[in-house]
Amino acid sequence: MRGRTTDLRTRSAQAAGAAGPAQARSAGPGTRDGGFSARLTAPLLLGSLLNPLNTTMISTALVAIGHAFGIGAAQTAWLISVLYLASAVAQPVLGRLADVLGPRRVFLAGLVVVVASGLVGALAPTFGWLVVSRLLLGIGTSAAYPAAMSVLRDESRRIGRATPRPVLARLSFAALGSAAVGPTLGGLLVTAVGWRGIFAVNVPVALIAFVSALFWIPADPPRTASARTGAAAAGAAAPAGSAASRAGGRPGAAMDPLGIGLFSTALTVLVFFLLDLAHPMWWLLAPFAVLSSALVAWQLRCAHPFIDLRMLARNTALARTYLRHGVGYLLIYCVMYGYTQWLEEGRGFSSGHTGLLMLPMSVCALVCSLLGARTKGIRAPLTVGSILLTIGAGILSLVGGATPLVVLLLVGACFGIPQGLIGTSNQAAVQSQAPAQDIGAAAGLQRTAQYIGAITASSLIALAYGQRANDAGLHLMGMAAGVLGVLLIVLTVTDRALRRRS
Repeated sequence: MRGRTTDLRTRSAQAAGAAGPAQARSAGPGTRDGGFSARLTAPLLLGSLLNPLNTTMISTALVAIGHAFGIGAAQTAWLISVLYLASAVAQPVLGRLADVLGPRRVFLAGLVVVVASGLVGALAPTFGWLVVSRLLLGIGTSAAYPAAMSVLRDESRRIGRATPRPVLARLSFAALGSAAVGPTLGGLLVTAVGWRGIFAVNVPVALIAFVSALFWIPADPPRTASARTGAAAAGAAAPAGSAASRAGGRPGAAMDPLGIGLFSTALTVLVFFLLDLAHPMWWLLAPFAVLSSALVAWQLRCAHPFIDLRMLARNTALARTYLRHGVGYLLIYCVMYGYTQWLEEGRGFSSGHTGLLMLPMSVCALVCSLLGARTKGIRAPLTVGSILLTIGAGILSLVGGATPLVVLLLVGACFGIPQGLIGTSNQAAVQSQAPAQDIGAAAGLQRTAQYIGAITASSLIALAYGQRANDAGLHLMGMAAGVLGVLLIVLTVTDRALRRRS
């Protein structure tokens, strides 16, 4: 084993050297100090925080947007769902494009789309244009994380050593931290400049990331050379039958457009069904079933599938992690969006005050994401997080117009702590359970599970509230969340794979 590892490192170093002086000259100032410099990682971190930040920042602007256009919670839920729908499909697709075309190109193109989405949202004359803005935002921000992972992979090949764990930890913290502070930042923006500031703020952030990436991220190495290097490394380690083995270890083997199309269409049909559960369109389940069956049949036949179902069927521990992650974030996003709307419409707080009331959730999520990253075990933090989610759901089913302020703050803390623990612990579970050669695809599917949980949460909120957030709707949402919380506890404590890593 040691001999093979040494041999792989030798080949990686030789491949990096084979890139020659031309690549070294094009690498830019971010790579002249031995790799993984602050200048290289800064634009990657800045770009990677845009997607999670925008998923949560809008939570304290939904009521203001609804009042501006004369619509209710059932309609504003589209602003949540459309971004997650776009992100669920775009993240793995853009990750594959980064491997095929080069991560720097995809990273920069994504930031251009983000700038366009911010301008469309800030100037939107109708609610429909806001939906278009969020769709573009979901696509544009989805390029950053997979492209960042690809940039780090190319840098590892260039210098002949693995990406340091602190670099990966900072990338993870950028996502978790930005999502955690989103509600508070959103509330402050709405108070200071109005709800259009939620969209406009993306423009300067994306421009800063674009300019810094232009100067500090190395030029993409030739993808043919990169593919040969990936084949040499992945081919030595990939077991027979894995996605990497069937693809010959080539990172840009195939895009599987049919699989992507079937997945996108099936997920879109499901979202249309979920968004109107008060008046369910049952007929949509028929095309969803047909599309899902066609997707499964094609993925099992395809040589380079968009979703490796064979790997998931063999790796039941990883499949359970996806299920846990999706259910956990369903509960977290119920509070992120549903609780904030109730604070404004049910209790009469302003967007700014609501953002401050969500501050305990943000702070707890930030602190616990750091603690979760340093915890060696997985089962214990996941169990604690599941219990706190269930307790928080129980409190939601009891609060009302006369509930003391301290209890309202406690609700945020009950959901903030699990947000930090569940996010980092499930990420560690994916890293340990997924095949090393398929870690990129596995990480993308984890994000997809999270997005599906968020879409379901927005549907549950729309069903509970209808046109206005009130006590009865909050209690209904809290009781449903409590049932799901118990299910999450059972999924966690009965998972033998987690026991082995406790």
